[in-house]
Amino acid sequence: QVPIGTEIRGMNILGLVLFALVLGVALKKLGQEGEDLIRFFNSFNEATMVLVTWIMWYVPIGIMFLVGSKIVEMEDIVLLVTSLGKYIFASILGHVIHGGIILPLIYFAATRQNPYLMGHSGHPGVLCFISPRSVSSSATLPSMIKCIEENNRVDKRIS
Repeated sequence: QVPIGTEIRGMNILGLVLFALVLGVALKKLGQEGEDLIRFFNSFNEATMVLVTWIMWYVPIGIMFLVGSKIVEMEDIVLLVTSLGKYIFASILGHVIHGGIILPLIYFAATRQNPYLMGHSGHPGVLCFISPRSVSSSATLPSMIKCIEENNRVDKRIS
């Protein structure tokens, strides 16, 4: 009998990762002949990073207009402002406690260095706060890669 209803829908991520690994090994094995395709993928990666950077700078404008249209539709603006103010205060307080106390304590416990003098990767952290939550990690990826390559001198192949 053929089982019914056991088919899993969605992408086969494991297969995709395995294919990418095998393709990378095969291209390296080709030597000079594979370098053209490797350069193509590197150029494609750079172009994708440029696109993500552009999107990162224009998405907040779109979000502003979406939120603005919803605010205009509301009848009781005072209730909105007080609720939003409480939410913003709680969010900022949580970020200050987590980012200013908890994470530095974990960093200090792991490295025995002063976490407040670290400062090498501040720009992506700031970008994470100004970009929308759903795209913050993908939006800060280009600047994080740039920071770890330039400020922390990490090899491009590793970053």
